[in-house]
Amino acid sequence: MKVDINCDLGEGEAPARTRALMKWITSANIACGGHAGTARSMDYCARLAHKMGVRVGAHPGFFDPENFGRRPQEITPAELQLLLLQQVGALEKIARSSSTKLHHVKLHGALYHAVEDDSGLAQTFVETIARHWPKAKVYAAPHGNIADRAPAAGVKIWHEAFADRAYMTDGTLVPRNVAGAVLGDIEIILDRVRRLLRTSEVESISGAVIRFKPKTLCVHGDTPEALHIVKALRIDL
Repeated sequence: MKVDINCDLGEGEAPARTRALMKWITSANIACGGHAGTARSMDYCARLAHKMGVRVGAHPGFFDPENFGRRPQEITPAELQLLLLQQVGALEKIARSSSTKLHHVKLHGALYHAVEDDSGLAQTFVETIARHWPKAKVYAAPHGNIADRAPAAGVKIWHEAFADRAYMTDGTLVPRNVAGAVLGDIEIILDRVRRLLRTSEVESISGAVIRFKPKTLCVHGDTPEALHIVKALRIDL
């Protein structure tokens, strides 16, 4: 295994699907009550991860289950801090009850993009992680505001690549409402990942080359082909 494989779980999928995906990944990003997730689903995912030897991570998002946390919202630094304390804190406590430590934090959906795009929010984010969960890694974009500000705060970043999403030329993700944004062809995905791991290069939707070296690969749990993708990646890598 050359690279970590992370997947968003506990987002309302059937327990059988959670278990099937968990079998092939190395890190689980567990929804913790914002865009999705309940105390019961958090407990189920944390216990399953402990049993399967999978790293446990918190996956906080906007409190917007109706739109699955993917609709942009305004948020202040103070509101972001409170959101993190509520959601990450809840997941950490539940995980601890099953003898599992919080390994990482990865923001979800529109919150992920909002914090990456705003230097003030990014600073609040890394400072909150450093103060309350100093041992937790942060899974984040390699060229964003979070990665830029994390070192000074003493926060360790795992640069993330998205196996099932297409990239814009600037390294951001192609919006989901654009054709080709979500990838499902296994061979195309494997070719892209092999190239990225070998050369630190991935091709954007325009054909331009983006360069970075990922520490972790994300596959979204609600991507229709997610199970086939994580299985193929785990076997191939």
